[in-house]
Amino acid sequence: MNWIYKPASIVVQPFENRQIRYAFHDIDGTHSLIREWPPVMSIVLDYASRGGVPEGYDSEENAQKLIAAAGTKPLPETDRFCVESAGLSALTQMEWALRRAIDAGVETVPCDKADNRAKIAAIGEGEEIFDRPDTPELAAFLAAHTPRLFKFYERVLNGYCRDKNLAIAKTDPDRFIVPGSVAFLRHLRDAGVKNYFVTGAVVERGMGMWEEVETLGFQTGPGQIVEDIIGSTWTDKLPKDVIMQNLLKTLGADGRNVLVVGDGRAEISAGVGMGALCLSRLGPEEDYKRALHKKLGTHMIVADFTDPALWDMMA
Repeated sequence: MNWIYKPASIVVQPFENRQIRYAFHDIDGTHSLIREWPPVMSIVLDYASRGGVPEGYDSEENAQKLIAAAGTKPLPETDRFCVESAGLSALTQMEWALRRAIDAGVETVPCDKADNRAKIAAIGEGEEIFDRPDTPELAAFLAAHTPRLFKFYERVLNGYCRDKNLAIAKTDPDRFIVPGSVAFLRHLRDAGVKNYFVTGAVVERGMGMWEEVETLGFQTGPGQIVEDIIGSTWTDKLPKDVIMQNLLKTLGADGRNVLVVGDGRAEISAGVGMGALCLSRLGPEEDYKRALHKKLGTHMIVADFTDPALWDMMA
């Protein structure tokens, strides 16, 4: 597919014409609306960063309390962090909360305090992998609690929205699909572009994210509108830039022939870094995220995939 530059309201940074062979897409907030994750992520991170992770922190009783409280009041620090960390590995987001708990003194773990604080700030700027090792005690603490907190977050998310939304989507999928999404993916596929979904969520065939994608009608597999879904695991941090770079190498592709589509800083930053053409899917009310994506270097911003200017560029 040839992607032709034309001045339009959706263009925030001019680009040269491209031949697009592959497209790497985020899922949550970009194509699917099943997971209303920000209020859940915010309250779980607030809970852990302010209260630490004492014995029983991930009990069913505590899960129900957070399900009831999610989205009921502003949580300025974690609300902002959720916007800034959109697209990062969920394990990195959990790590941020645990490091914050140590920095606040609610968890006592031997570590280099200055280095821990620097890593908190770095995660807020989108970094996920550090070449400076933690103390053995801190490394063991994070290894034990990042996956445990991640699983707790998923339970709260399921109880807050995922399970009920998935049930509704089985009979009314359009309610949870960003307008124009399926047609956009199908058009790309029919023009010879191979679409891949990349996510910070755990991907297990027939379960979780995979089940959501297929329930919404995004048929997945070789030759389908989505070739594959690539994501994280419960225990191994797999940043999107690593996922995307690995996929680029596997495909033997040049970044200039890739379209990156997303609503998070992680995929857009990674796309800019690989020289891809970047398309941000952001609502008109998301002023902060729109400013952030412009700063990251995205080329286009659309509210959804029905915008005529978007279709006019695909030749």
